[in-house]
Amino acid sequence: MPLLMTYAFYVPILGSVSLASARTFTVANNCSYTVWPAIFTGSSGSTPDQPTGWEAPPHTSVSFSVPNDWDSGRIWGRLACDFSNSSAGQTCLSGSCSGGLECTAPGNTPASLAEWTLSAGSNDYYDVSLVDGFNVPLAITNNVGCSVASCPVDLDAICPDSLKGPTNSSGTVLGCMSACGANLGGDSSNSPNCCSGDHSTAATCPSSGVDYYSFFKGNCPDAYAFAYDESSGTALWTCDASKNADYTLTFCPAADVSSSTTSGAGGSGASATGSSGAAGATGTASPTAAQLAPAMCSLRPTGFAQQPIYISTFRTMVRKMLRVF
Repeated sequence: MPLLMTYAFYVPILGSVSLASARTFTVANNCSYTVWPAIFTGSSGSTPDQPTGWEAPPHTSVSFSVPNDWDSGRIWGRLACDFSNSSAGQTCLSGSCSGGLECTAPGNTPASLAEWTLSAGSNDYYDVSLVDGFNVPLAITNNVGCSVASCPVDLDAICPDSLKGPTNSSGTVLGCMSACGANLGGDSSNSPNCCSGDHSTAATCPSSGVDYYSFFKGNCPDAYAFAYDESSGTALWTCDASKNADYTLTFCPAADVSSSTTSGAGGSGASATGSSGAAGATGTASPTAAQLAPAMCSLRPTGFAQQPIYISTFRTMVRKMLRVF
């Protein structure tokens, strides 16, 4: 049974936060196939003025307003969706969520996430996260010159066999699980892949202990490859909140969009070979629309493996910002 992505941890922000303005977010589908974007707000508070799910045909975009205090928000893409049967629990083969077209909860893993907490103190915080695995290439850009967060490579096409997630009737892979999601260690409650149990801190959960870290980070250096990836310097990104940046999330972005390859930020390069031996890719080759046609879900059962709440990306960010730990 597919797992739900963990709820973003509630983030208490100290100090004054300006609520006077809103940002414009644009979600663009540059893929050759339809994507169904979804929005989830992890903590109570203001929400975007956009439905929490919609259909995005190839080469289309929508823009909407997001409150200046949007907290622990995420957007992700769903693939191969069929909403004709409202009673069906699984409406998309990849990234599905409760609620049908408009999500009422986080979606199923594996899925690549775009995450934001706006105006947290003096900064916006944002990232592309592969902590819950991958299903669609994506990038976060902005209009004020701040860094790009991205995973522009189609990891589904080169996913190691042990991480392959849902497929359609043609056998096309529609998601690549994390080592945690695939429960490679056999005990997700005490696993270096999940940063859980005896491995629940940054000190006890280094990247060297995470299976396939080099596969995810090597191909997508400007994204989170595991829960405590901040030490890489190319996982969590900030932008001065006073700039009131507008953000664009692009599905299937250009392959050279990443900060590491375009602006000299740290990272391990545009491609790599992971522990599976699968060579990295530098483009965004994607399944055709026909290949993405809805079919019976074949997502493997993955036990109880999922990212623990207490190692939420934004929880870690706020610990650093407020220096409370």
